[in-house]
Amino acid sequence: MSDSNGVLHLRIALTTRDYASLVDFFCGGLDVQPTESWTHDGGQGVLLEMGQGSLEVFDEAYTRYVDELEVGRAVGGAVRLALQVPDVAAAVERFAQHGGKLIHPPVLTPWGDLNARIESPDGLQVTLFESR
Repeated sequence: MSDSNGVLHLRIALTTRDYASLVDFFCGGLDVQPTESWTHDGGQGVLLEMGQGSLEVFDEAYTRYVDELEVGRAVGGAVRLALQVPDVAAAVERFAQHGGKLIHPPVLTPWGDLNARIESPDGLQVTLFESR
């Protein structure tokens, strides 16, 4: 993989009203532990390392296409995370145990990945994908 024209690392910062539930959702669902944590004036945050990062930008038509493939209908919002996992079925199960709502079970995409769509406790859509 080549350099990204000066970008060394991508971080996505999520803000939630139910901090504990969202931290549990991602830590439990992905079986990861925070690598850093912060507090300030009663507020808190954590850093979860999730491998290499990349940013996908779609127009509305392509978003509808991906939604149709993964879910069978248009459901996506302006932000959706896509996380590559080693075993989609196991990840779906872990996320369900940590407050995740299954939007659609795994489907085989035309490009050969196995994709499932889940929703976090605060409504963020997440695609879990397994490369085949």
